[in-house]
Amino acid sequence: MRTPYETTAAVPPGTVLRHLDAPADLRAMNEIANRIRAATGQDFYTTDEQFANFYAHPSDFDPSADVVIVEQDDETVGYARAGFHSLLDGTQIYDVVAFLDPGRTGPDVFVAIVGAVEERLRAIAAGRPPGPRLFETFGGDEAPERDGLLRSLGYEPVRWGYSMVRATLDDLTHSPLPDGLVIRDVRPEHLRAIWEADQEAFRDHWGAAPPSEEGFRQFRDDSVQADTTLWQVAWDGDEVAGQVRSYINAEQNRRTGLQRGYVEHISVRRPWRRRGLARALIATSVTLLRARGMTEGALGVDTQNPSGALRLYEACGFRPVHRTIEYRKPFA
Repeated sequence: MRTPYETTAAVPPGTVLRHLDAPADLRAMNEIANRIRAATGQDFYTTDEQFANFYAHPSDFDPSADVVIVEQDDETVGYARAGFHSLLDGTQIYDVVAFLDPGRTGPDVFVAIVGAVEERLRAIAAGRPPGPRLFETFGGDEAPERDGLLRSLGYEPVRWGYSMVRATLDDLTHSPLPDGLVIRDVRPEHLRAIWEADQEAFRDHWGAAPPSEEGFRQFRDDSVQADTTLWQVAWDGDEVAGQVRSYINAEQNRRTGLQRGYVEHISVRRPWRRRGLARALIATSVTLLRARGMTEGALGVDTQNPSGALRLYEACGFRPVHRTIEYRKPFA
């Protein structure tokens, strides 16, 4: 059922805002999201199945109330989402997630949709306990128009990330697994321990949020990253010491003509850091992806990662190809 989305934002003539009609809207939304990610330099792609799974199990928004569809001439030209999560330090983050087709929408539509989402977020905040609050959204160096509009609306860049590519999957030399650690095949009963170890390892990462059961379910049910034979998980006895959860996005490769594997979700728990474990796991992942027919590897990194991840990835042969930006502004 399609119902109008009520807002006091100044919506341009010819543009209609309405609530989500799932699952009918999801395919068009995913197509737009993938185009905008590519336009802003995000090396991230979702299949229709993965996108539908995300909306079937939301962790920080209500699809029936927090999603707005943008239409022109009865055609979907964009959408936006109001999300909320708390950081470990108690800061409340109010997410403005806006995906608008730049070829079919102008700046006035972008300004209107951001205003509508901020309005919804203020209503959500009214029911939350007091505390520090910030609006947050995304952009990238390759989308200067978006950057300019966000700055005009009071957003400022606060964090930068790189999408990085390793042009070959040649072996990494001198990358032995530290003594006492072993890589084991992943079994279903291991999933909780693997997820909890990753959550613990990233608790000092920028933007870290408390773990949730919905987050675990999304991890467990992710269809694109579900091939656990590509994961490299190092154990010290019955404890997970570190991991690299690589994956191959077959649909993305089909669309782009690439043979790319992702060396992602790289984490090492504190007691096992500074021993070469991350490099060793990356090395085994690179070899495994090559054996699966891939010809290049990719990953994303927070350029200000406190554990020196950027230096490690560069030493492993990954080079930046895009830069993404996180924006924030005071909540008002």
